[in-house]
Amino acid sequence: METALPALVDSHCHLDFPDFAGKLGEVLAQMQTHGVTHALCISVNLEDFPGVLSLAEAHDNLFASVGIHPDQEDRGAVDPARLVELAHHPRVVAIGETGLDYYRATGDLEWQRKRFRAHICAARACRKPLVVHTRQAAPDTLRIMQEEGAAEVGGVMHCFTESLEVANAAMALGFHISFSGIVTFKNAKALKEVARAVPLERLLVETDSPYLAPVPHRGETNQPAWVRHVAEEIARLREVPLESVARATTRNFFRLFRPPGST
Repeated sequence: METALPALVDSHCHLDFPDFAGKLGEVLAQMQTHGVTHALCISVNLEDFPGVLSLAEAHDNLFASVGIHPDQEDRGAVDPARLVELAHHPRVVAIGETGLDYYRATGDLEWQRKRFRAHICAARACRKPLVVHTRQAAPDTLRIMQEEGAAEVGGVMHCFTESLEVANAAMALGFHISFSGIVTFKNAKALKEVARAVPLERLLVETDSPYLAPVPHRGETNQPAWVRHVAEEIARLREVPLESVARATTRNFFRLFRPPGST
């Protein structure tokens, strides 16, 4: 008799991206095969949001967020009221992907900071958690989260690659820490230490697919099914059974995002 795989959730993926065109059926089948029961499809701009939402409307095990990624400078200013309006849809469980990214952008980045503040304002208004992206911008990210009251709604620091100090500061604001396939990379020694230290009750796992495929699939198009490799690595690092990581991260996901049908 086969033993059922422990249930996992991919807390961050982009299934509306062209990489998955015509492949959604296969992606969903692979999720089922690997015991990945649900996934959160993340919005990166409002123009493509209808495609994200349509996935969540068509599949009971997919959910959506609404927001504009900090990399997308050409999307202009963000109206918090518009985000709140879109977030009223029951399949939308979070505001984001938002945050700060100083890696690719140059010059005066006040537009990023204003946009981030607008997303936090919207999240507080609609009482839904934030999905936060930060790259080479942790001090400003944390400062704005504190100034704008992000702790009122909490959320997740997605695809976390920062120090334990940054993780602790985010957790003090009520945020979860989500690890992606990066934690499986050999050269991610510092991140592996963070994955050992973050309390289980604040952990999430994700793929950020189609990006960042974990070992042993590096160089391939990532998919939600492979979040299992992320969970397996965290379990190995912490010297606990995979079931412990799966149970905790799945429970954390549903407690944080409160998707329809979870209560």
